[in-house]
Amino acid sequence: MSEPNDPNRPNPSNDSPSPPKPAAPPPGPPAPPPLHGGQLALATFAVALATFMNVLDTSIANVAIPTISGNLGVSVDEGTWVITVFAASNAVSIPLTGWFTQRFGQIRLFIGAILGFVIASWLCGVAPSLPILLLARVFQGAVAGPLIPLSQAILLSSWPKEKSSSALSLWAMTATVGPIAGPALGGWITDSYSWSWIFYINIPVGIFAAGVTWMIYRTRETPTRKLPIDVVGLGLLITWVASLQIMLDKGKDLDWFGSPVIVALAVTALISFSFFLVWELTEPNPVVDLRLFTQRNFLGGTIAISVAYAVFFGNLVLLPQWMQEYLNYRSVDAGLVTAPLGIFAVILAPVMGRVLPRSDARIIATLAFVGFAIVFFMRSKYVIEIDTWHLVLPTLLQGIPMALFFVPLTAIILAGQPGPKVPAAAGLSNFVRVFCGAVGTSIAGTAWNNRTILHHERLTEQANANNPLFAQQIDATQTLLHVSPSTSNAMFDFTVNTQAAMMGLNDIFYASAIIFVLIIPLIWITRPVRGGGDASGAH
Repeated sequence: MSEPNDPNRPNPSNDSPSPPKPAAPPPGPPAPPPLHGGQLALATFAVALATFMNVLDTSIANVAIPTISGNLGVSVDEGTWVITVFAASNAVSIPLTGWFTQRFGQIRLFIGAILGFVIASWLCGVAPSLPILLLARVFQGAVAGPLIPLSQAILLSSWPKEKSSSALSLWAMTATVGPIAGPALGGWITDSYSWSWIFYINIPVGIFAAGVTWMIYRTRETPTRKLPIDVVGLGLLITWVASLQIMLDKGKDLDWFGSPVIVALAVTALISFSFFLVWELTEPNPVVDLRLFTQRNFLGGTIAISVAYAVFFGNLVLLPQWMQEYLNYRSVDAGLVTAPLGIFAVILAPVMGRVLPRSDARIIATLAFVGFAIVFFMRSKYVIEIDTWHLVLPTLLQGIPMALFFVPLTAIILAGQPGPKVPAAAGLSNFVRVFCGAVGTSIAGTAWNNRTILHHERLTEQANANNPLFAQQIDATQTLLHVSPSTSNAMFDFTVNTQAAMMGLNDIFYASAIIFVLIIPLIWITRPVRGGGDASGAH
């Protein structure tokens, strides 16, 4: 892959007049031929399995959060950090994939990432406390960064060029199965064994995928070369991402800006982000090419897909928590309720491959956002007495906009990008999207907590001993159920808490529906895109 900034130049700056051109580097070895037959099938399975393992880990912990929190002696809000730190760490590592690939080679990096993921999974499983578990999840997210883009690149190099769309379709279907299997598998493992096993199951899967990949691809390594790395930009990136994520996760517990810790984190995030912008826009070899945001399609598409993913993923985390905490669902039952999310997504994936080349991607993406808005509006009508079918139905229907979501927006983002810019554009858009998923989870949890408190205060405004109606209700409960006054008051408080949480969650669902409608114009500021574009960077 050609690079716009040649590191072998004596002086990377363009200030000196007419520097002498260096000798052209010798041509690299020809690309290896495509695989065929059983070897192609086994290679595709192994590479896709690594992708499945990574995608599975983004959702498998969702239903286990209440159990993990209880076993480690922390609140459910703190347990949610298990999800957010993984996403934030994963987001930071994604832009580094290109540099690591050229430094170490595709195959070595891919296998190294798989084995690192295996080690991190083992560390997560044996973690005796939340801080150690969070450190292990940070490591797991960091090594997972290269898995998605490299799995796509390796598959595309393995299949004949005329069948590249089939290779990406197989990859997309594998990646989509994760949201189906993750919640149900995570719930079953948590209830039947231990939450640690949601991480241990990655060990045999990862070892198999790494072994088969090395066996088939060890002679198909890509050329390597030494490249400069933007150490300052990387340091600033890690600083502002970490500061912002910790601020969002701890803000609710520390009373937000009433806490000097939160103020310090906010100032650190703001200053480091400001320096990051200036540095990356002036650095010849930036870790993140922010100049891509000057392109209309990239700007509109990236913001649209990132905000949408933040809303979607934040709700995906809240729903099983609410079912377990307030509806008394077991982990496995909560997982089964959320599992139908990917059914229509898998069924419609091949259809999308045929429809998109003949359609305007903006129309399909708009239909996806309208579909998400309808689903969240349906959920905003939930009540405490809701039955399982009415929980499953919106989740099942959500698979339809899921199928219309990623590919058209990725086609918009990458439309018109020259070949050398496609990996950078795909990496940057994925970084923004994954990081917004972590931020969305934190914001959704905080918003739910705040709305629950607000509704609790409103519901209990008249609940005091001076109100004869309240006293009469408490007395009636004591008489009918033959319980003590303290028990009667506790039952009333439980009812109010449950109802307040339901009303707060309905507010989140309703706001999510509104957000999906409001971001539709972002799609239409982009230029028309007809055809699938280069979706190789999609995830």
